[in-house]
Amino acid sequence: MPAPSLLSAPPSPADQPLALAPAAGAAPTGFPFAAVLSLEPLIAYWAQHEHDDNPGVARLARTVARQVAEHPACHGDLPSVAVLDANPELVDTLMLAMFPPAATATAITGAIVPFHRQAFYYTPRFAEVLLGRDRTIKQPLNVDLAMLEELMTRLAYLLILSREYGAELPLPGALIFTVPDYRIGLYRHYGVSIDSTFVRVRVVGEKPALSAEQVQHLLRHRHHLPTWYELLPPAHFMLEGFNLLQLVDVTTQEILSELKYDLLERDVLQASDRIEQIQEKLRVLFALPALQLGIAAYDERKKAFVDFGRKVNHSFLTKQLQGQGLENDFRQVYNRLLTERRPLVLDDVATAPELPDSLRQQMLRLGVRSAILAALPYGSDTVGLLELGSPGVGDLDEFALELVNQFVPLFAVAVKRNAEDQETRVQSVVKEYFTAIHPTMEWRFNDAARRLLARREEAGGRVVEMEAIVFEDVYPLHGSSDIRGSSTARNEAVQGDLIEHLTLAGRVLKKASEYQQLPILDELKFYVNKHLRRLRQGILSGDEVSIYDSLRTEVEPLFEYLAQNVPELRPTIAGYWQHIDEHLGILYKRRRDFELSVTRLNDTISDYLDEQEAEAQAMFPHYYQRLKTDGVEYNIYVGGSLVQDKPFDLVFLKNLRLWQLLVMVEITRRTHALQAELPVPLATTQLILIHSQPLSIRFRQDERQFDVDGTYNIRYEIIKKRIDKATVLGTGERLTQPGYLALVYAQTREATEYHEYIDYLQDRGLLEPGIESLELEELQGVKGLLALRVKVRV
Repeated sequence: MPAPSLLSAPPSPADQPLALAPAAGAAPTGFPFAAVLSLEPLIAYWAQHEHDDNPGVARLARTVARQVAEHPACHGDLPSVAVLDANPELVDTLMLAMFPPAATATAITGAIVPFHRQAFYYTPRFAEVLLGRDRTIKQPLNVDLAMLEELMTRLAYLLILSREYGAELPLPGALIFTVPDYRIGLYRHYGVSIDSTFVRVRVVGEKPALSAEQVQHLLRHRHHLPTWYELLPPAHFMLEGFNLLQLVDVTTQEILSELKYDLLERDVLQASDRIEQIQEKLRVLFALPALQLGIAAYDERKKAFVDFGRKVNHSFLTKQLQGQGLENDFRQVYNRLLTERRPLVLDDVATAPELPDSLRQQMLRLGVRSAILAALPYGSDTVGLLELGSPGVGDLDEFALELVNQFVPLFAVAVKRNAEDQETRVQSVVKEYFTAIHPTMEWRFNDAARRLLARREEAGGRVVEMEAIVFEDVYPLHGSSDIRGSSTARNEAVQGDLIEHLTLAGRVLKKASEYQQLPILDELKFYVNKHLRRLRQGILSGDEVSIYDSLRTEVEPLFEYLAQNVPELRPTIAGYWQHIDEHLGILYKRRRDFELSVTRLNDTISDYLDEQEAEAQAMFPHYYQRLKTDGVEYNIYVGGSLVQDKPFDLVFLKNLRLWQLLVMVEITRRTHALQAELPVPLATTQLILIHSQPLSIRFRQDERQFDVDGTYNIRYEIIKKRIDKATVLGTGERLTQPGYLALVYAQTREATEYHEYIDYLQDRGLLEPGIESLELEELQGVKGLLALRVKVRV
């Protein structure tokens, strides 16, 4: 069994002194601490076990003690590694504490000069993986020398902070070395742990003093070395002993993690260079430098293999088989995969009974002697096929299948996502000219897009305009649920939060005046009191932004200074910060309650509307649009021109109008019941606009939305935008009231149909008896409007 190695030291650098440190007063360069190789910490370890409860350990410790006494040259600070080379038997015995013979052949372990790259004792695997010819640790592929020295410096500083200042250290982060594997011409990933058990910290001169706050400051800024150099100058510390480096091969975990991120990227299958990068990682994973990767997408609807778009096909088998007359043999194998949904392992292509002979010969000509072919399942579908091939018999076998099964789902997700992206590209032609299309109207936009593409081909390069998208003779239904007094409630919430915030700030400033006589404190107190007086009279536009800017830039920086320099103020300042939202940096109580209440109401209304609207679509397909502000409003358009191959009758319109009334009644009941649960008890009002005449709607390409079409129909849009503030003629009372349903119309005959619906709902007990018939005050540009108002039974 190979033993750990203590090789003869080369003339340089082993014969040079190992205690190296920067000159006094010089800026640190490289590793900044003096470091000496010493076996004293290890000798002390064995001395502690001479009377161990385990008799075998005690005997070994006494044997070590006798050998140590016979080798005085190995005591104290060692001038060079050559001293250890001259005493191999003693070193072998001492190192049994960390290098058990049973693990010598497999462990990747080495001992190094404290936080340096020179190793003096190591296992054969450590030398093979990490050491150069002069026993110096090779530079990893993923870490340059400057980064390595910085890492060693940080670890040394953390050791000093723990040993000399009693700091509780954070858990170390993962350290990965990527190292070339020259045997196979690839690389491997190793997790590295650096054990400092046998490193002692020696203080040189007077030990720098650190407060508890400074210790915590260093831990919070442990990656900022200039701060450490300032508070703990390296010249005050020397490190003696040795570190133990232990490596664990984590190539499998790292490669699988990298594959996960690679295959979740967009368009990863659209470029050959990205597939080559993934192939290289699979070669590392399987330790097969000539491994070939192939991916073929499968269209379940077409029952055929397809390209990944842009004419990219990454299947090394299907690409080579084209025109060879072997498609049937190839499909025979793949049909088996699609049916059984289990990978096919071909550890020897030349003798595999699963392969038709013609396909076998073609694979051998490709240099594939072993292969794994795996379907890529996604739910109940098969979205593609994965091909792995290698020139060596037995390179890919049942053991390799365990790895394959771990990344097959990742490839399946990538292929599925690619298919979805392809479909998105198809739809982008439509969306280039239109917008997200309501399902009811999608057919019309698709027809227009097809006609545009056809005209482009006929035009021979000339610019072709998209045709107008107009739907004629559609009937509108409009409704809104508004939150009553939301603007006032919001202003009151902002005003209350500002007053409390300024009051808290004033309390700190007043307390600070008892301990510090600073003119700035009086000026800031005056500022706070002035704004408090003004806010109590009402909030003005711009107050919120200006006050918070002043608090953030002038007041709070002063609090930080006071907290550091006036210990008596820290409880008061801490009390101030407890009331401040840590994410927004402001006092955010009443506004949070207000916004939670608005969100809860809006979500309740929207969820119910969407749920009921899905049922209404089953009555007759129609266009539906919902908008959220301080409340919810919606627009519905229904008519024969909106749908394809389905006749329209006015009975569907009547059904939708009754449905709308039922929905608005239920929204009133639900929001009323919700009011008691809200942090701010906001109420809602419900409004319906009745419009009995059909109109036309046109898609406005510049705004990517629908508007009513024609001068006459514009009046409908004007009314819709202004009726939420409508008042009753002669009284000035708002038409919309909590607990009531208001219906606005322009012509008396339009109300007749709704009287029947209201009678029906009153008979069902959903509405209170009685109907108010009201005239409305003239709105800007609109006059002569009428309204019905009825109370909802809640």
